[in-house]
Amino acid sequence: MYKITLKKTLTEQVTLMKVYAPDVVKHAKAGEFVILRVDEQGERIPLTIAEANSNDGCITIIFQIVGKTTYLLNQKQTGDYIQDFVGPLGTPTSIDHLNRVLVISGGVGSAIAYPLCKALFEQHTNVELIAGFKTKSQMILLEEFKKVTNQQNFTTDDGSFGYKGFVTDILIKILEKDQKYDHVFAIGPIVMMKAVSEITKTYNIPTTVSLNPIMVDGTGMCGGCRVKVGEHMKFACVDGPDFDGHLVDYDNLIKRNQMYIEKERKDFEDIKSRGDDL
Repeated sequence: MYKITLKKTLTEQVTLMKVYAPDVVKHAKAGEFVILRVDEQGERIPLTIAEANSNDGCITIIFQIVGKTTYLLNQKQTGDYIQDFVGPLGTPTSIDHLNRVLVISGGVGSAIAYPLCKALFEQHTNVELIAGFKTKSQMILLEEFKKVTNQQNFTTDDGSFGYKGFVTDILIKILEKDQKYDHVFAIGPIVMMKAVSEITKTYNIPTTVSLNPIMVDGTGMCGGCRVKVGEHMKFACVDGPDFDGHLVDYDNLIKRNQMYIEKERKDFEDIKSRGDDL
């Protein structure tokens, strides 16, 4: 059992939690994730490590309430316990020998982009950020990003904060003036990562995307998280979650991620309708 030491609401649909897991903290690096179960009957879900604090032994996770398990997780409060909390899993993001990078995040993907920006900034890489959200009310980690990036560009679909438009609009404007970036990292919705990768490919800028396909065991045994990268089939849990954005088969990835949408929707509606009876 793993104790929740802090729960904080970031937006109506996004929650931050700190979980006491010192053994996970010891080895955690940017880009890695944990797999948790809320209770003994719960499913296993992956969540990226937003922060690992060696001082208090806590792992920070940030999640969006989009399905049954995240709904149940959000019912937990400070002082409650999570059944299982396994990690760190996956391959850390490769950030060595980078002098200047552009990090692009969309929505709750900012929870993954933040530890990446922090790791890059701490090794004295020049980090420029483009972070996009649907609206101002859904924005997260703005002040945190300002502390670990050299330059920030914020966008909202409705123009309620920052630039009105998409992250790709800002990306095009930037690259039309300056293409001297060692690397681009894109983290967010699949369609966003696909669009970013198509743009950076025309400028021959190496691009890494962070994928979160359907995942069960986190060890490569189940094959649920397989993704086609170039001519090879990879497993996101052990080979990733980071991959070459110019080689990912995004269309296949989108189809696989949509396989259980209807079932998840029904389960989510059922669990919400039960409400206080849980």
